[in-house]
Amino acid sequence: MREIIQLASTVREELVDITPQVEAVVGNSGIRNGLVALYAQGATAAIMIQENWDDSVQQDVVELLRGLIPQGVWRHDAQDGNGDSHLKSGLVGPSETVPLIDGRLGLSRWQNIFFCEFDGPRGDRRVVCTIIGDEMS
Repeated sequence: MREIIQLASTVREELVDITPQVEAVVGNSGIRNGLVALYAQGATAAIMIQENWDDSVQQDVVELLRGLIPQGVWRHDAQDGNGDSHLKSGLVGPSETVPLIDGRLGLSRWQNIFFCEFDGPRGDRRVVCTIIGDEMS
């Protein structure tokens, strides 16, 4: 089963919590046990599982990546000014896989799924959500 999650970003770099959208896809699928594969379409975006307790962790991630990979110093910037965005998305990675256990995401209490925007704002971002399972409800 596959569904596209569509979202918009509001700033150049941010982590957007997509856990509720993924949970909705899981609920609609009827699949109880298996895997949920998430893939960010776009060369300047990524997927990350991170703490959900407060926004400081997400802000720390953005600030860490800004420090490691600064804007405006890369060869690709001569083309469209987003060389850092490509490097950040490559470092974090475009996908995550989460176990599906008894119809629920196998995340811990403090984990959520985040879409990582590194070249926003963008009005049309997409995450492919594929559910592979062995049991329907």
